[in-house]
Amino acid sequence: MQINKAELKAAAYSIKDFPAWDLPEISFIGRSNVGKSSLLNSLIGRRNLARISSTPGKTRGLYFYLLNDSFCFVDLPGYGYAKLSKQERDRWAPIIEDYLAKRGSLRGCLHLIDCRHDPTADDQVMSAWLRAHTIPVITVATKADKLSRSVLLKQLRAIRTGLGLFEEDRLLPFSTQTAAGRDQLWQEIRSLLV
Repeated sequence: MQINKAELKAAAYSIKDFPAWDLPEISFIGRSNVGKSSLLNSLIGRRNLARISSTPGKTRGLYFYLLNDSFCFVDLPGYGYAKLSKQERDRWAPIIEDYLAKRGSLRGCLHLIDCRHDPTADDQVMSAWLRAHTIPVITVATKADKLSRSVLLKQLRAIRTGLGLFEEDRLLPFSTQTAAGRDQLWQEIRSLLV
């Protein structure tokens, strides 16, 4: 998909900060440092629209990126970062849950998993939660360029098993370094936006 216009439209630090629009939204969720901002930038063909940090846990709000004035990507805070205080994690949990469970404009979620590792307990809980709330999900195995083809295929099987995904559930490898998987992921995203 060609993105001609992309801008950060809103940063939400509480439920009242969510934009009041009916534009379709696709959210990005995953562990801290899994590559959410890098994936978002790669998909839209921009280097620095979503801020990238080498330090996990830097995304502290829900960031709404308006694309082509017609739909939105939403970058959610990462989960599973131990150095964030329990108080900070507890503050974000209801905001993220409210967004995912009640946002009428949410069309689907990209659940990012680092393909170099088996899914964590947090990944499993998030995957089960999204399924229980019948949110359409595309599971994206990030950092696919870091593995050989044979190891990547093995890890994709481990991710599918670890998350309890069925064969029909979408699981796509992706590399922000090489853009491998970009066209296929856009095809899946477009199917959620219609």
